[in-house]
Amino acid sequence: MDLTLYNTLSGRKETFEPLVPDTVTMYVCGPTVYNLAHIGNARPVVVFDTLFRLLQTHYDTVTYARNITDIDDKIIAAAREGGRGIGSVTEEYTTKYREDMAQLNALPPTLEPLATENIDAMIALTATLLEKGHAYEAQGHVLFAVESMEDYGRLSKRSLDDMLAGARVEVADYKRHPGDFVLWKPASDDDPGWDSPWGRGRPGWHLECSAMIREHLGETIDIHGGGRDLIFPHHENEIAQSRCAHGGDYVRYWMHNAYLDIDGEKMSKSLGNFRTVRDLLESYRGEVLRFALLSAQYRSPLNFSAELLDQAQATLDSLYSTLRDVQDIDVDMEISLVDEPFYHALNDDLNTPVAIAEIHALAKQLHKASPDDKPALKGRILAAGNLLGILEQDAVEWLQGTAASGAISAADIEALIEERHAAKLAKNYARADEVREELLVQGVVLEDSREGTQWKRKSD
Repeated sequence: MDLTLYNTLSGRKETFEPLVPDTVTMYVCGPTVYNLAHIGNARPVVVFDTLFRLLQTHYDTVTYARNITDIDDKIIAAAREGGRGIGSVTEEYTTKYREDMAQLNALPPTLEPLATENIDAMIALTATLLEKGHAYEAQGHVLFAVESMEDYGRLSKRSLDDMLAGARVEVADYKRHPGDFVLWKPASDDDPGWDSPWGRGRPGWHLECSAMIREHLGETIDIHGGGRDLIFPHHENEIAQSRCAHGGDYVRYWMHNAYLDIDGEKMSKSLGNFRTVRDLLESYRGEVLRFALLSAQYRSPLNFSAELLDQAQATLDSLYSTLRDVQDIDVDMEISLVDEPFYHALNDDLNTPVAIAEIHALAKQLHKASPDDKPALKGRILAAGNLLGILEQDAVEWLQGTAASGAISAADIEALIEERHAAKLAKNYARADEVREELLVQGVVLEDSREGTQWKRKSD
């Protein structure tokens, strides 16, 4: 089955074919580690983790690199503000980023290069651009000359003047053109820096990804991903650096996820709707956040709200209830993915909403299926969940959850269920109803069936 992906560079869906048969290289821009990751940062992580899972069903070798930017002006400012060392800040937030993304069921990338461990590669790239006439020195800086590249702006499909209008570019008198961007900048004695042919300094942000991609993945990679906000200037500048230094295509398929709004408004600190993943994890499990992020196709804007999260929670509860009902049935995982509608949906440019709808359809079939058909249906649901990074937890544990502080314990719930059962046997139906209501008030729902009584905690 072919995999089709929307290529930002061409502006259309294309059949994906790796440069090297059966081997895929993918790079996604990672965090600048000076603060906690917000939910907008999490969308590309979940999107490209899903693509990573899908690619592994097609190809024997998939190398997925996601960098860590651990040297940047924002990091330096955060360290000064907190009276801390740079390393202390970056280590703390790198660790917290990894923890938070793991809570979203994101698999670790194959490679996670740190900017500070690739300075030599960045210096070498800068030297090559100078040598080839695409860069120049000015007042201790080395800058890329955007006018030296004939098709600069091809990715964002705008002229240089159009791209600069309203863009956040540093205006400096040492630039030959306002759009020229920094490859290497001088560092003061108080700031972190490295020796270079142009004096002690540190790399520009755009330079870092280009250098790390060539160092770890090669001169041309298959897929480069990130949010739409990175198309210009970051990814445009990556293309400029890499193609002018080494030639070739640099990236064959560019993929960008759309923006995420909070309650219908663009997320921003000034609006006070800046939600970190860690804050949200205090109220919702990571799988709920992941499911919510997958509820829209990645190129579509997503309105992130409490209603969306509550809906995601309810949907997952329903699917886990279905799996709990067949928990004692052996699973048949010998399925042919190419025959599965959910697999077709994911291969159509990661159409996750359709894939989720197909899981619902399978769950309905499972409810009505004969005993002989249930193992295969259960296996198909779990296979779909595995590709989406959901439904991988024990169903009973998911539904019963972890008791919040002060909530009734599992042992007390089981004791009351036993009391209710005894009341029914004694035909004391009033007491049985009282127990049900007592548990409901405490957020516990009872579900009676021929096999006995199951329980789950209500979603908040």
